Formats: sequence, structure tokens, C-alpha cells
Amino acid sequence: MLVTELPWRAPLDSFAACAGEPYVAFLDSAATNDPRASISYLCLDPVSILSLPAGSGDPFIPLAAWLDRHRPARPLATAPLPFIGGAVGFLSYELGVAAAGIATRHPRMAGLPDAWFGLYDTVLGFDHRSRRLWFIGHDRPGAPAAQRLAALAARLARPAKLPPAVALDWQPEWTEAGYRARVEQVRAYIGAGDIFQANLTHRFRARRPAQFSAAGLYAALRRRSPAPFASFLSCDDDVAIISASPEAFLSLAPDGRVETRPIKGTIRRGATPDEDEALGQELSRSPKDRAENLMIADLMRNDLGRVCATGSVKVTSLCALERFASAQHLVSVVEGRLKPGLGAIDLLRASFPAGSITGAPKYRAMQIIDEIETAARGAYCGTLAWLGFDGAMGSSVMIRSIVATKEALFAQAGGGIVWDSDPAAEYAEMRLKAAPLLAAGNE
Repeated sequence: MLVTELPWRAPLDSFAACAGEPYVAFLDSAATNDPRASISYLCLDPVSILSLPAGSGDPFIPLAAWLDRHRPARPLATAPLPFIGGAVGFLSYELGVAAAGIATRHPRMAGLPDAWFGLYDTVLGFDHRSRRLWFIGHDRPGAPAAQRLAALAARLARPAKLPPAVALDWQPEWTEAGYRARVEQVRAYIGAGDIFQANLTHRFRARRPAQFSAAGLYAALRRRSPAPFASFLSCDDDVAIISASPEAFLSLAPDGRVETRPIKGTIRRGATPDEDEALGQELSRSPKDRAENLMIADLMRNDLGRVCATGSVKVTSLCALERFASAQHLVSVVEGRLKPGLGAIDLLRASFPAGSITGAPKYRAMQIIDEIETAARGAYCGTLAWLGFDGAMGSSVMIRSIVATKEALFAQAGGGIVWDSDPAAEYAEMRLKAAPLLAAGNE
């Protein structure tokens, strides 16, 4: 493994220089002056690709086998950043539904696989705090890391500019009245004792223009909504994932330490610092939002308890107020330590999909979501993850995201519905979350 420092170049500028390459994965801590956003990765030229078509069944079996086949035989050198190369890709929400044994009534999104991962042995790692840039490369037969480094350094030295975003004509799949009626359907299930909470989401669709650039749309979304767990993933010439996610899902250190950070509870940002502070305090004091968050923190504590050592799972922060580009949220932190002999795949299997985008209890909430929503979620509400050669993992919940396919683009937003939910307020919250996605394609 070759680890060497390069002259600093901002992550977005580096992405612009490489965005034309196939299968680019950009894990972009885009929020500025944000303690949650300290490291970014630009992953290039995968040595292998795993794509699971719709209806492939349990994704964790082929994913684990594929990772085992490509795991380096020799111990790896230390590196200055957590990700030293490995798999980067996504799991769709429907895989979690299928893994739970729930039969969905929705056809899969045309052209989108159920899961896609590239195995990256060429990585640029950006340390935002120290403004240091690292190349991490692994030798291949006929293509040593030093050779790939020289070509990449020459590419980064050249000026580059991303294409502009192309105007998109977003159309909602439901009317406002339709969304409110579905909120009431969820509340009816809560009143009947089926569930405590379900996450209802609403989809917007746009035709893909002839001159569409996924990378250009990502840059436009990044300007409007810089997020600590943003990402761009090019799965082929037609399929791309464009995300401004504020939510971390699962992180795993090589020594087995686990953390998840569920988000539940939302309010807008203020126009002035005083208004922003007042709104944040309103959210922090909201019984409805705190209850919503508490339910999901408890659900995630239970999920981690399935694979973590007894007594190691702890809620270390509950309903903390955190501010993001376009909204303020309540965020909890749940930590644990994996049982000996278990790894990232076991952790994903126990916890996917994230409780924050299903509801509680998770199984029944997913059944109700499938009944009330009118289309498959696809990559949205799934996870985008990296799985390192050394066993480490990081992942985000795929919210505030756009999926581009050959024919169309899809944006989706929603929120957790509880008994105290007001349909009009829930619709307004959904529109708040969707606003940066819908505006990004119309700069």
C-alpha cells in the first residue's frame, strides 16, 4: 500500500477534475466549519464492481463473499485517515424490506439495481481541518500504485470546471391533500395500536433532459445544502446517486466500536441568529419531536444490541439540537462494541434499514409504509456506505437525495408521523426538506 501526501486541493475542485471518469465515488463532508464534516474521500477506478439486480434476495451473502475474495492477503500499512480503500456503494431500501420477509407491492425503480458497490484501491483522502491531502493506493498487476499516482497528480494539476445544472421540471406524485390524507392513515394505525411511529415519504419526478449532468446537479445541490454526509456515486453512464444527507447511519472502527446517530425532529433555520436560536429552543422543548426521537433511539439501541456485547450499548446523547444548512434537527447518539468474531456485514444485517426512516416497531412500520406509499423508494432511505479493507465502516442514511436513472430523476422527502402529528405541519416539514433538492436543478 502506498500512502503519500499531495499538495492541498479542495475536495470539490478535485472532484471536478475527475468527475468525467466512470464509477466515481465522492464521499463529501461538504458542510463548512462543521465538526461533523472533517474528512472527505474521492474514490476512483474500481478494480471490481458488484451490482445486484432487483429481486436478488439477501444482499449480505454476495457482498460478504465478494469482499472476502478481494481482501488483501498481507497486513495493511497504517494511514492517516480512517478509510484506506475498500468497497463503496449503496443498498436500496427495498433490500431491507425483503430481508425482513416483507413482500412489497411496488415494482422496483426501472434501471436501478438493488445494490451497487465498487472496490476502490485508489483513494484521495482530504483532512479538512489540517488542509492535507493524501493519496492511498494499492498495487495491481501491471498497474502499480506509484504509476496511478503520477497520472492522478497530473490530472489534479490541470484546471477543471463542472458543467452547470440543467433545469428540471419536478412533478409531485401526490397533491397536498393526498399527503395529508396519508398522514391521517398513519395516525389511524397508531390509534389502533399497530405502531408508535411510521416514516411517510413523498416522491417528486422529473424527466431526464438531454444535456443532464449528474455531477453538475450534485455541485448545485452542494451549494444550496452543504451537508456533513453528502455523497455522489456514479454507478454507470445512466445511474447516479446525488445526496446531501445530514444523517450518519452506522460507523464501525477496526477495534469493534460502533456508533449510530439517528435524526428525528425538524424545524426550519431562522432568518437571523436570534430567530434561529428561538426556533432551535422551540424544537428542543417540543414533546412531539422529543417523543419521535426517543422512539427511534430506543429502536436503534435494540438493533445494536443484537450484535454488540452485552452491556456495551449505551445512549450517550439524547435529543441534542444540531443545525444544518436548511433545517435544525434533534440527534441522538447510540454506541456499542461488536461481539468478538462479528464485523461490518453483521452490523448492517442487524440494523438495516435505519429506524429513522422506517418507524417503530420496525417490521410493522415497513408493512404500513408499503401499503400507504405508492412507489418503491429505491436508493432513497437506503444507505450509502464504505467498507474498508481493514474492517472499518462508515455509512449515511440516504435522505435529502436524488436518484438519476436513464429516463428520469427522483427526489423524495418525508418525516416521522406520530399520534400528535398535524397533517398540515407534516406537509410543510416535507416541503422544507424537499426544497433544496427541487431548487438545485433550477439554478
